[in-house]
Amino acid sequence: MDHSSEKKNIVNVKLGKDVKIFDFVNLYGCEIGDNTKIGTFVEIQKNATVGRNCKVSSHTFICEGVHIGDNVFIGHNVTFINDKYPRATASGGKLQTEEDWEVIETHINDGVSIGSSATIMCGVTIGENSIIAAGAVVTKDIPSNTIAGGVPAKIMKKVN
Repeated sequence: MDHSSEKKNIVNVKLGKDVKIFDFVNLYGCEIGDNTKIGTFVEIQKNATVGRNCKVSSHTFICEGVHIGDNVFIGHNVTFINDKYPRATASGGKLQTEEDWEVIETHINDGVSIGSSATIMCGVTIGENSIIAAGAVVTKDIPSNTIAGGVPAKIMKKVN
């Protein structure tokens, strides 16, 4: 792991070999595989996993319940969502706690590339070797070996 900066918050994280973590990163309760690179201003929350040989570009948010396979590229400013109906308060008016909502998991399979500023809604699976265009909003499963883009994301073509 690259320890070149003190401006990191890394708590209860399982790191593989040769992980590179740049400045201003917040990681807690997550798992990151061998040879993965985590860019500046990234947050990865508890119960999230990032596989081996991945690149997570700057300003990306990977929330609880997101599972990223091996050899995945995540562009700049990609946002993952884990709650379909987010609220600040519970029915009684108090701020919500973890007991007031359910994490909905998301799965990004091996070899996927996600373009900058894409948003990945919860509960979807993106199939192996697929490419998600920059700025896309993924609201449904994306099959393996396809390119998807738009708002909401639609299949544009198959790739080999």
